[in-house]
Amino acid sequence: MPFPLLYDCSAPSIIPARMNPGPDTRPSLLIVDDDPLITDTLSYILGRQFDAATAASRAECVALVRARPAPPQLALVDLGLPPLPHEPDEGFALISDLLAHGPGIKIVVLSGQNDEANARHARALGAVEFVAKPADPEQLCRLLHRVLTYRAVELSARPRELEDRCELLGESVPMQKLRAQIRQYADSPFPVLIEGESGSGKEIVASCCLHKLTQRGNKPYLALNCAAISPTLVEPTLFGYAKGAFTGATGNKSGYFEDAADGTLFLDEIGELPLDLQPKLLRVLENGEFQRVGETQKRVSRARVIAATNRDLRKEVREGRFRADLYHRLSVFTITVPPLREMGEDKVLLLRHFTMLYALQAGQRPCELSPEAMTLWRNYHFPGNVRELRNIAIRLTAKFPGQAVTMADLEAELDTRAESMPTAWLPPQDTNELTRIALRHLQQRGRFNLDDTLRRWEQGYIQAALKITHGNVSQAAKLLGINRTTLYNRMEAIEREQGNFG
Repeated sequence: MPFPLLYDCSAPSIIPARMNPGPDTRPSLLIVDDDPLITDTLSYILGRQFDAATAASRAECVALVRARPAPPQLALVDLGLPPLPHEPDEGFALISDLLAHGPGIKIVVLSGQNDEANARHARALGAVEFVAKPADPEQLCRLLHRVLTYRAVELSARPRELEDRCELLGESVPMQKLRAQIRQYADSPFPVLIEGESGSGKEIVASCCLHKLTQRGNKPYLALNCAAISPTLVEPTLFGYAKGAFTGATGNKSGYFEDAADGTLFLDEIGELPLDLQPKLLRVLENGEFQRVGETQKRVSRARVIAATNRDLRKEVREGRFRADLYHRLSVFTITVPPLREMGEDKVLLLRHFTMLYALQAGQRPCELSPEAMTLWRNYHFPGNVRELRNIAIRLTAKFPGQAVTMADLEAELDTRAESMPTAWLPPQDTNELTRIALRHLQQRGRFNLDDTLRRWEQGYIQAALKITHGNVSQAAKLLGINRTTLYNRMEAIEREQGNFG
């Protein structure tokens, strides 16, 4: 069992009963709020226990995370950030940004945007907990340490039965199909493309199932999230660089392809790879050859490449945003990780696994769902997939140790808004029916401007997508079925033409 923690925020330090971590071992904490009084106060109080850094905006926070050698362990995030401090959109987008940079970051939302719907949506996006302002510093200390303890459990827990099963729990038909694909492709030297929604577990499939449990298991494993790194840094990160190749290149540096040696290189969110770099990746996949930035010397990589995406790359290829030859090279083998909503009773199995795991760590009995709550659990759509389920299990374990969780208790943890949304209107697929609708419209309207009508429909759908995704442009683009850059361009065009977009 872990040692107890002594909490006293008024004391010089909060120390474990058996050790006093020095300044170099303090857990890393990122505080994001646009109010300098709040960031200064929290960094002063929490800085005694945590290695605290602060940021005042989403952009500043992302830049800070990118500049760090490793993602922070914890993040305390306000929802109301510029340029819309009275709306939660930027905070919601930042939650997704942080988890893209580091899936292991534990995010606690501290916000004046304390509407219950906002709290539920923040948790569905991946936040562990939601705390309304004003918050008591001592309670924040307790909460952050508890969240940190759960993080340690996730990193250290490797039950043998999960190792034998690639850490994939579940007996549903989609899970059985997934295991069959993994067994078939695991030891192959060819690339694998892993498809699946955010939070569904693609990285676990790559790191555990396609690396650790194969002949390459004792070789290096490196991962790069293509959406979490500046496009200008992707090439030197992957291929390395020579001294003087660019400003700041003060020495020679190997890249991921070299450092992975004959191990595995995992490229997450491969759909975000800049188009001008795709031929260079294709060359490595075809013959292993690459060059460091600023060098002419050819080098050879023996690493196996595993890529993952939550995009439809076939559609990206059709629309010219992803090279067809690179897609075909990456997808020699394709594995699809099923969304949690399709996994039936596995949702119950996963709940019991995580509540048992966290209750055991805390030295208490796990919670149980009442029959009514269990029905709600089985019917819930889990937009955040396994990541969301795990965070719900953390909160239930902390709030209801050894207790029965009622339906009302569980409803407070779920983001049910998307389930209540009406199905979007879609035009009929029958061309003749479309013609009849257009004919009636033209006859009724008389004068008609096609360009103006199409622009207004486009603006309406873009605004609706941004509203549904709380301003997250990447998610809005996926909802609309277009590339993120295309959406930005269309938003800018509308703003230039009308001056009133958003």
